[in-house]
Amino acid sequence: MVTTHNLGFPRIGKKRQLKLALESYWQGQTSQSDLLASAVELRKSHWQLQSDLDFVPVGDFSLYDQVLDTSFLLGHIPSRVRDLPGTAIDNYFRVARGRSANERASCCVSAGEMTKWFDTNYHYIVPEFEVNTHFSVNAETLIHQIEEAHAQGRKTKPVIIGPLTYLRIGKSKHSTDKLDLLVPLIKAYKELLCALESTGIEWLQIDEPALVTELEPEWQAAAMEVYQALQGRSFKILVATYFGQLQGNLKLACELPIDGLHLDAINAKDEITDVAALLGTDKILSLGVINGRNIWINDLNTTLDWLEPLHQQLGERLWLAPSCSLLHVPVDLDSEQELDSDVKSWLCFAVQKLDELSTLALALNNGRSAAAAALASNRALIESRANSPRVHKPEVQNALSRINDSMAKRQSRYALRAVEQRQKLKLPLYPSTTIGSFPQTVAIRQSRRDFRQGKLSAQAYQLAMEEEVAHCIREQEALGLDVLVHGEPERNDMVEYFGEQLEGYTSSQFGWVQSYGSRCVKPPIIYGDISRPKPMTVAWASYAQSLTEKPMKGMLTGPVTILNWSFVRDDQSRAQTCLQLALAIREEVLDLEKAGIDIIQIDEAALREGLPLRKTQWQDYLNWAIRAFRITANGVGDATQIHTHMCYSDFNDIIGAIAEMDADVITIETSRSDMGLLDVFDEFHYPNQIGPGVYDIHSPNIPTVASIVALMEKAEQRIPAERLWINPDCGLKTRTWPEVIPALNNMLKARELLVAKHRQNETVQTE
Repeated sequence: MVTTHNLGFPRIGKKRQLKLALESYWQGQTSQSDLLASAVELRKSHWQLQSDLDFVPVGDFSLYDQVLDTSFLLGHIPSRVRDLPGTAIDNYFRVARGRSANERASCCVSAGEMTKWFDTNYHYIVPEFEVNTHFSVNAETLIHQIEEAHAQGRKTKPVIIGPLTYLRIGKSKHSTDKLDLLVPLIKAYKELLCALESTGIEWLQIDEPALVTELEPEWQAAAMEVYQALQGRSFKILVATYFGQLQGNLKLACELPIDGLHLDAINAKDEITDVAALLGTDKILSLGVINGRNIWINDLNTTLDWLEPLHQQLGERLWLAPSCSLLHVPVDLDSEQELDSDVKSWLCFAVQKLDELSTLALALNNGRSAAAAALASNRALIESRANSPRVHKPEVQNALSRINDSMAKRQSRYALRAVEQRQKLKLPLYPSTTIGSFPQTVAIRQSRRDFRQGKLSAQAYQLAMEEEVAHCIREQEALGLDVLVHGEPERNDMVEYFGEQLEGYTSSQFGWVQSYGSRCVKPPIIYGDISRPKPMTVAWASYAQSLTEKPMKGMLTGPVTILNWSFVRDDQSRAQTCLQLALAIREEVLDLEKAGIDIIQIDEAALREGLPLRKTQWQDYLNWAIRAFRITANGVGDATQIHTHMCYSDFNDIIGAIAEMDADVITIETSRSDMGLLDVFDEFHYPNQIGPGVYDIHSPNIPTVASIVALMEKAEQRIPAERLWINPDCGLKTRTWPEVIPALNNMLKARELLVAKHRQNETVQTE
């Protein structure tokens, strides 16, 4: 009999109950006990949804982030919050977002740095390794959750992040070797495992996705040292790898002194035979046979074709699971009542993925005849999708065939374009702008909801959004910003908004996934060839420009980000789909230019997160990704200024590719990293203009003038003042106007000080 289990379940709830509970608590509307009670109810319901599994995960639930949970589990808390008053949850949220629920009136501390969890769109709080780093294990929360599950009759498999991965994804604050912390970290994990022995668990899942990355010899040795030290417990250890292939770490992973190994059979199917042979006869092989990263139904019959011989070989040593945690997919397809019936029949959310897992287990354990009805239905749906004329469109394929190299080139090199742009735009030193969105207020959300529900006419909705745009323009002019934006009140999301208007896309009602903390996104679904039926943003940008004499930025999302933040079809290459998007957004860029919009921002916030996990595969991705951006952006004249924006990503190692994008201005996140991301410019001469994000919009804290000046002065050490812009580090949609206005006001006061200092220095030099 095969064993079924899950690596993790979406924690937000079918109706985003976690988001609502968190934000209510942060706003002081509910108590800490209310928040914890909501968490208990969510865990209970999620375990119930997984009750057909042989083992349910415990420890996969988090109030904010599982990596931050691990830091607190290990007692690894940044020194700036360690001795502050309040509860552990107060400090938890201080690290997560800069303040606890009881500190709304003023700034508390700097929030922890955020970055992407491997190549996903999930953000984690980066562990900070300092000179005085120490660990002090507190397993009370995890043990409580295990006992909670046991009380509900669940057979549990606790989940923790492994020491190798935790150390690997952390950041050393003082340029020390992270491996210097290996011995004390191993000691902490031994203490943690010792504490878990009292719970009576049979298996412990230790997640080590670092094993699918390129590990230097010393890190490979560290992996063996870790698991040799963790042997000898009363429970068994399953090391889970996912998101990629083991490759050079395959032999190492198989030789670790553990009881089972999980392999991502979606991404590493070619490694199954070698892993099965090297594991020997005493270890479990868990295979991730259901895609935990995408939402298409599994071809169950084809999967059984290669699973059945393996089952005959391994017998009870074969376990089945999704490829990774289901954190990255929506909760339940049954919640969708408005999806097109054909497209819906091709989809599979978290609950349905576990049903697929049960079908595979039933067929393996009792023969395909036991699951005949489910397998026949699955086969018909797979064929329906493959043959659908809604998926394949000759006119889109013809457009792709007409792409040529000249479409990816600007008319002139940057130095010449910059002269024309300066003459046309007449911007001051340190031009000020924002990244695009302004607060999505309760009124905006209510208008959108009423419009979707038919309670508000299209005309009334248009007027309501135009008034919001006018309000954004008035506020920006009052502040004195140089380049304005329309504020994007009409947009529900920077990707979903475009997905709703492009052919080949569809959107769900409740297909939410967690991006970070309480922030959830609803990725649109690419099911077929993509085209643009009509302009998507031109009317809004033109209306906004009619309200002001200042330059207005047209705001678009780039093809790579739309791709990476969508659920992407799996029947053609991502490069091919990205080219289709590039052609569609290129049409929008050209229409904006024709409408008199002189500055166009094409956000590529997700460029880096699409990188393969192994550097040897980066160049292929960068080749087609950068080409797609250039095809999108480069049809405009020299006087049209192209901006792009990148979110929380450490892009220093791809700076050459970013320069190849040839955007006139790039805006980036540098505030949480204290301008550390600009270190690359010490050696790399970036030729174009840069707007380093000078304050953290993911925190409610209001930046001080002094802090912004200090950050910009760090930027000036690498980049000439004449090529610097000043801006927040991301869009402002998640903030409130009482937070935004003083923050931007301080940003502009800082700009005044910087300009005055620059002029003074010029005067001194001329004298």
